[in-house]
Amino acid sequence: MTNEKVNKEEFVVSGEAVIGTIKDLLHQGNIRRISIKTEEGKELIEIPLTIGVVGAILLPVWAAIGAIAALAAKLRIVVEKVEPVTKGTNVSPQGGDPGQSGEEPPVVDL
Repeated sequence: MTNEKVNKEEFVVSGEAVIGTIKDLLHQGNIRRISIKTEEGKELIEIPLTIGVVGAILLPVWAAIGAIAALAAKLRIVVEKVEPVTKGTNVSPQGGDPGQSGEEPPVVDL
């Protein structure tokens, strides 16, 4: 049985670096949603992504992001990542250290 674990990461970048940062994130392939917010936290645009939705389909989105980035000195990029979790992996029913059972602890990408 496979479930999904959703992690959120937040980056603060300059307006010029927004598109490059988003392109780098998309190459990771496990991104479900990207939100672009002001420094104060006001959401400007939310981009839901599905597997395989890249390239020409996102051209209007790139144009919108470029226009937003041109108007802002710094923006927050909130990334929602999906990681598959298989039932029973790295789970300790006693809440102890998974490494004590002979399993390797999970690796977390930051």
